Amino acid sequence: MEQEQALFWRHPAVPQVDLLKARYVTHRFARHVHDGYAIGLILQGVEEFDYRGSLHRAGAGEVVLVNPESVHTGQAGMEDGWTYRMLYPSVEALSELAAELGLPYATPYFPEQVVRDPAVATLLGRAHLTAERGDALAAQSLMRGFFARLLIRHATPRPSAVLPAEGGRAVAEALDVLHESLVDPPSLDDLALTVGARPFPLLRAFKAATGLPPHAYLTSLRIQRARHLLNSGVRPAQVAAEVGFTDQAHLNRHFKRIVGVPPAAYQRAAGTYKTGDPHLT
Repeated sequence: MEQEQALFWRHPAVPQVDLLKARYVTHRFARHVHDGYAIGLILQGVEEFDYRGSLHRAGAGEVVLVNPESVHTGQAGMEDGWTYRMLYPSVEALSELAAELGLPYATPYFPEQVVRDPAVATLLGRAHLTAERGDALAAQSLMRGFFARLLIRHATPRPSAVLPAEGGRAVAEALDVLHESLVDPPSLDDLALTVGARPFPLLRAFKAATGLPPHAYLTSLRIQRARHLLNSGVRPAQVAAEVGFTDQAHLNRHFKRIVGVPPAAYQRAAGTYKTGDPHLT
């Protein structure tokens, strides 16, 4: 059985898109959210993932589509694991392209999380491989062509966010507090007091609205911020302090459970593209 392998990188011609190629067998992604999209092609095996409370399975040749701020997991759906190529475009990147295409929505949304579309899958594979091995013109051209086809065939307008009627105001205010308190977050009691709610009703409403309890949502926020800092060249030990983890080991543990690679490996690949790995192509 092949060992697990994972590589993150970014091609300079497509700076708003992170790329990952990986083979996972025992690795399990913790429940988390992304601030952008997660779009991938399964090459071998089966990935199983919970998305907003529903279980999905994606096999070879199928495309996985995860919307921003949508709680999901990820793990092997069969004993031999899965191999895939992933793209992580920003909301801004796809929104700008949707506007260029004249599509009737500001923010694209993918209503189906697993699609079997051989044409789109082929384009994804070519774009991803070219962003690994190709020049700027080819990488940018193929990536834009893929995203355009994907949006035209599979995207719809993004549904309006609806907070639960019970505790909706408190949840919205609690989200603002957590976004501003990565390093020194309040306790649940203090958070509830700040937003004028009682702890247990706030906890219940928060999970209903976001899919995560406040502490897990905070961890996901910290990892999102850590990725931005690592991409800008901040050392992992300093990143840990700046986003509120107790030390680098604490950052490493949570980062790998959500991103799939350790922060140092992620940073080494930031801003570069690598030669191919025969085990993952």
